[in-house]
Order: sequence, then C-alpha cells, then structure tokens
Amino acid sequence: MLLTVFLLGLVYVAFVAALIVLIKSVAVVVLIVGVLLAAQFWFSDRIALYAMRARVVGPEEEPGLHAVVDRLCAMAAMPKPRLAVADTDVPEAFATGRSADRAVVCVTTGLLRRLDTEELSGVLAHELSHVAHRDVAVMTAASFLGVLAGLVTRFAFYSTMFGGGRRADRGGQDVFVGILLVMAVSAVVYAISFLLVRALSRYRELAADRAGAMLTGRPSALASALTKVTGTIGRIPTRDLRTVAPLSAFFLVPALGARPGLTGLLATHPSLRRRLDQLAELARQLGDEG
Repeated sequence: MLLTVFLLGLVYVAFVAALIVLIKSVAVVVLIVGVLLAAQFWFSDRIALYAMRARVVGPEEEPGLHAVVDRLCAMAAMPKPRLAVADTDVPEAFATGRSADRAVVCVTTGLLRRLDTEELSGVLAHELSHVAHRDVAVMTAASFLGVLAGLVTRFAFYSTMFGGGRRADRGGQDVFVGILLVMAVSAVVYAISFLLVRALSRYRELAADRAGAMLTGRPSALASALTKVTGTIGRIPTRDLRTVAPLSAFFLVPALGARPGLTGLLATHPSLRRRLDQLAELARQLGDEG
C-alpha cells in the first residue's frame, strides 16, 4: 500500500508538471492545489466520518464514553469535542477536525468491546492530545508546504528550460528534455517531502502518547491498550482492514502497517516497541506500577 501511495504521488507530480507546461503559470497551479488542500482541511471531520460510516453520538446513546471524555476534558481544561462511533470490528480510534470547536473523536465498536475503562481512557487521552495540539492543522500545513516547494522548484526549472527563445531555436527536442528534467526534480522533491511528512507524523504520535499518558497518570493503561489493539489487528482478515485503510494514518495503530517491515522511514506511526519503551520510561518517572 505504501508503494501504491508513492506511485499515486508520482502520478500527481506528473499531473501538476503537465499543468505548469500547459497553463504556463505556476500561480494557477498553486491556486488549484491550495483550494484542494483547503477543502480537505475545512471538511476533514465530515470526510473522515463519511469514510468510516460513523455517526455522532450523544450522552444518552454512549453514557460511558461521554463520561470518560467529560472527565479528561475537565482535567485538561479543554473544550469537549463531538464523539462518534463507527460500527466495525476493527479496534481503532482517531481524532479529526480543523479546530477544537470542529473536532471529532471517533472510536469503533470493536475498540469499545475490547478495552476496559482504564485502557479506553488512555486511548481517548491520546486522541484528545491530537485535538489540543491541532495535529490535523499541523499535518495539513506540512503537506501543503511540501507540495508548494515542489511546485516552486518545478516552475523554476520550467522557466529556465523554456524561457526566452530556446524553444524556437532548438525545437521539440529541448522541450522533451526539459520536461524530463522537470519531472526528475519533481519526483525527488516529492520523495523528500513524502519522507519528512511521515517523520513528522511519527513524532506527533509519540507526542500524543506522552501527553495522553501524562494526562491520565497511567502510562501502563495506554501501553496495555496499544498492545491489545495491535495484537487484535494482526488477527483481523486483511479484507476487513482494507475497508478502513484510507484513514490508517489517523488511527491509534495503523490498520495495515503493524508488520515489522513497515515501521521504518515510510511508516506514519512509530513501532510498537518504540511507543512501549517511551511509556515504560514515563511510567517509571510517574511511579505507575501498572
């Protein structure tokens, strides 16, 4: 799946480079990309809930879930986000929304069935940390800057290769070579931004683990939840995981990324071992004996 995402990105690069050649104005291309990313940012909560087929629930439908979040929000002195539940056996949770006022924390029925109250509290504290730190905005901004850097680089090469009278002097061969160079630089820039955004994503997950554990004072509960969720996902059929895979980067644990070979530079989440080690050290500092 990571290879597919990367190849789709290269197709996107080709599309944008073609737009620059055809439209001959980077301003128009930047505007198009900006509008698309702004729409994604503005409607991220609706898009995520629709993709998961989740529904917003009130206190009368999920009193236990609301009680835990009420307590955590009071402890963190933060506004309470909307709560949603997705009817799937895949045990996951995620937070989305452009601001605290538009934030949604979503959990699956599979997660609610498998975790006890302490573990659920640890998971929800992790997700509330994403809301408090505005991680959706951070990741959207990081993605936009990477795309914009690629566009500026491509336009600079376009202006160099196709500026002045070189096109008329050297004919179609120079045009072809120039397009190849633009594509090569675009691919390199995209690859670098691809890796950097994923490194940032891994850091944000570790930061959310730490902040969530500090909020509850029970790092061992979050560690237990991470271990339980990871083990459960490993036993769920791949065809079921694929139904939720589009939101894998937002999940507590990646839906299809729990295998050891995918926990390196291309991963959106740190390895389970890295997360457990951090929580164990934090538990030692806080005197949490589990």
